Amino acid sequence: MHPRLIEIGNFTVFTYGFLIVVGATLAYLFLSSQAKKYYHIQPDKISSLLVWIFITAFVGGKVFFYLEDPQVYMDEPAMMLEDIGNGFVFFGSLLFAVPTTIWFFIRNEWNVWGMLDLLAFTTLIVHAFGRLGCFFAGCCHGIPTEVGWGVSFTDPQSQAEPLGVALHPTQLYSFLMLSIIFLALYFYRKKKAFDGQLFILYVILYSIGRSFIEIFRGDEARGYIIDGWVTHSQFISMILIAAMIGLYAWRQRKNSLS
Repeated sequence: MHPRLIEIGNFTVFTYGFLIVVGATLAYLFLSSQAKKYYHIQPDKISSLLVWIFITAFVGGKVFFYLEDPQVYMDEPAMMLEDIGNGFVFFGSLLFAVPTTIWFFIRNEWNVWGMLDLLAFTTLIVHAFGRLGCFFAGCCHGIPTEVGWGVSFTDPQSQAEPLGVALHPTQLYSFLMLSIIFLALYFYRKKKAFDGQLFILYVILYSIGRSFIEIFRGDEARGYIIDGWVTHSQFISMILIAAMIGLYAWRQRKNSLS
């Protein structure tokens, strides 16, 4: 679509990076205000937390990206550096960042489950803006389609394939899904039965939605567990859904006994 937002000489602002910065800023403002309101946590502590989250999310996203086609990087290790800025797997970022975040909560003696609920909103904000960035960059695109809302990418710098052919705008599907999950959890937050409920529901709802959107994804490089049937993301989604249902039942039971 428009991979480059601003170009002045050798200075370039990429649309994807710009939108990530916007999303991260809004996420910080949301998390710092809510953490201070409910748990009296100062903004400087939230800044330190977000640094840890972004580092581990970056590492996790890259590790899972490399694992989608490990033989390529085993044959040519130098490609790991060449692709360091291209391609991330969200589930990898999530699975690396959450344990680090819990460690940070425990270390600072914060309400772990309550803060995880707030973190769900933070993640949704950053992820939603990231998907908008994907749309402008052309990555994470959909399969060819004849539906009226199909989008043709024509910029030669776009990562979409093939160019000039209407594709399912799966990036916008994801943005819409993430926005709906955010609003649903936000309006439900005062009715939650126990701390951690919102985070668990977030993971379940996202995993279900992501599995459905995968049907329309056209970037085959993400890989399959069962060729042509189950992608890596769908497989991880199934595991997370099962794990979160078990965790939900445990937290609900523990809450009823307290």
